[in-house]
Amino acid sequence: MSQSSYNMEKLAADIKRWGKELGFGQVGITDTDLSAAEPRHREWIAQNFHGAMDYMAKHGNKRTRPAELVPGTIRIISVRMDYMAPKVRDSEEVMQDSSLAFISRYALGRDYHKVLRSRLQKLSENIAEVAGPFGYRVFTDSAPVLEVELAQKAGLGWRGKHTLLLSRNAGSWFFLGEIYTDLPLPMDEPIAGHCGKCTACIDVCPTQAIVAPYQVDARRCISYLTIELKDSIPEDLRPLIGNRVYGCDDCQLTCPWNRFAQLTQQADFRVRHGLDNISLVELFSWNEATFQEKMAGSAIYRIGHVQWLRNIAVGLGNAASSPEIIQALESRLNDPSELVREHVAWALRQHAKHR
Repeated sequence: MSQSSYNMEKLAADIKRWGKELGFGQVGITDTDLSAAEPRHREWIAQNFHGAMDYMAKHGNKRTRPAELVPGTIRIISVRMDYMAPKVRDSEEVMQDSSLAFISRYALGRDYHKVLRSRLQKLSENIAEVAGPFGYRVFTDSAPVLEVELAQKAGLGWRGKHTLLLSRNAGSWFFLGEIYTDLPLPMDEPIAGHCGKCTACIDVCPTQAIVAPYQVDARRCISYLTIELKDSIPEDLRPLIGNRVYGCDDCQLTCPWNRFAQLTQQADFRVRHGLDNISLVELFSWNEATFQEKMAGSAIYRIGHVQWLRNIAVGLGNAASSPEIIQALESRLNDPSELVREHVAWALRQHAKHR
């Protein structure tokens, strides 16, 4: 074995050790060959399953050809970081109480983009201290990167039928991040799938957005509807959203592999502002200044106050009727936003049907 290859072997082992010290649950390494994934991605775009997420299509092949996104890239260091915080109100209990707001568990704490990016930057600096200056760029759900495909190739898990990454040791309650690099590091073996005949995630999806195993029509996905979609939520889908005002975890909650999920050790992901157990009415009362103050440093901040109110109006429309809920909705009948007014009017019509 040459000295250079020995050093790369040692460096790869060091990278994994440093990654664990920085809070990553697992670190893997793979190459840039996504030729097997490229046709599937193109077909998904061709079927318009990406909906209004134009960024999924506009970068051409850069998403499936990492070296075109970052010239010189020959390896990707893929990492995962667990996010399920301890002492979180049970998700099923929250969803069964229609007066409460269900917020996807990944968004209860600090914005994961900032947390992972800073740790990936630190990991890159650790590498530079040993290997000297090298070419790299860090990503956390922030560029045209096929994160799940890369993570699977890097041995972190396999793509589940809900299209999220699954790990035998950690379920799916984790974030992914990457370092694109020009270092010729040794690679890890990919992981084979272990979903078998299970269709729990497909069966439980409230809007039947998982149209086939391993294929999601984002236009029906509640996470897309409440986060990515900036316009009016289609009326036929509103009743199916229930009280899910930011994202949806149903496919993960039902997945048998999440019996093995790990609680996060990261204080950044602990629940802030009681968002795991908070009423729709309380959230609907927040003005823009309160929203910006409470959601500063949160992933929720990026959708903005208007979209937040739109989502909560749908939740209120699906809630069991009460004078408090009617009063909350009526308080925003003349909201400055046409989008909010439209969804408030719909919500009030829902309650009128049951009087």
